Amino acid sequence: MRYALRKVAAAVVTLFIVSLLTFGVFQILPGNPAEIMLGVDADPLQVEALEQKLQIDKPMVERYLNWVGGAIKGDLGDSIRYQIPVGELLKSSLPVTVSLALLSILLTVVIVVPVSIYLVKNRNKKSAVIFSSLTQLGVSLPSFWVGILLILLFSVTLNLLPSGDYISFSEDPMGSFLSLILPSCAIAIGTSATVIRYLKNTLLDEMTQDYVRTARSKGLTMNQALYRHVLKNALLPSLTILGMIVVDVLGGSVIIENVFNLPGIGRLLTSGVGNRDFPLVQGIVFYLAVTVLVMNLVIDILYTVVDPRIRIEGGENR
Repeated sequence: MRYALRKVAAAVVTLFIVSLLTFGVFQILPGNPAEIMLGVDADPLQVEALEQKLQIDKPMVERYLNWVGGAIKGDLGDSIRYQIPVGELLKSSLPVTVSLALLSILLTVVIVVPVSIYLVKNRNKKSAVIFSSLTQLGVSLPSFWVGILLILLFSVTLNLLPSGDYISFSEDPMGSFLSLILPSCAIAIGTSATVIRYLKNTLLDEMTQDYVRTARSKGLTMNQALYRHVLKNALLPSLTILGMIVVDVLGGSVIIENVFNLPGIGRLLTSGVGNRDFPLVQGIVFYLAVTVLVMNLVIDILYTVVDPRIRIEGGENR
């Protein structure tokens, strides 16, 4: 419990620092945000009205406190382009990004674990060499290029799956699933290749440890030792890599969402930057920071579940 509380406290402090940086960066950008949004030929009265709306005319400390207070309540201000609260835009885009992330991670796990075990068990066979070469290729391929190839093959040539036509889950669950298969595969191919290479090397390293020889001397077969002990120990360092991937996908895969025309966080961020919608961009950046902190906290807690020694070494029993 103490270990978890310390991690939560550290996350809160980090979030405070991130809020300062997020707010501060948008305040020190050169130029008047109101004039940038309205254009150089804007009427001075319009500029003044927008400055009041953005609270630019108030002291920076007061603006920061108002922004933080609103963020705690879920109020991140209003989008200049869409003229609606940023929170509502995030709320409408988040289900798309989360659905894409969950399906991508599910595909990644389904691919990574069996393939990594196969490569370890058959490391001296030609098939393992071929698989290893394919993972190297998967790491090198850009996700947007993979996405375009998937569209050409499964949408244009074979006409099996839709592309660029997102359907919400509430409207049609199966249609929503089908609209996310190709973008999820485009993400999973690259991420799977990365995690496979990392997990395979970790498994091979664990296979040389003393506890494996001890387990074998007690009568366990190599497969039993692999599944009962080695895999669990190898998953611990792999959680870090998987956590980074989850954060990246939950943050909104900007390229993939634009390739497949998905109305998620990534495409919303692109729209905000393109239209110089400072409140929207600032709100999305803050959301990304919170996502990273929460996922890091979850990964830290998962460490203690996989290996209880971590919380003991961290002072759980002091």
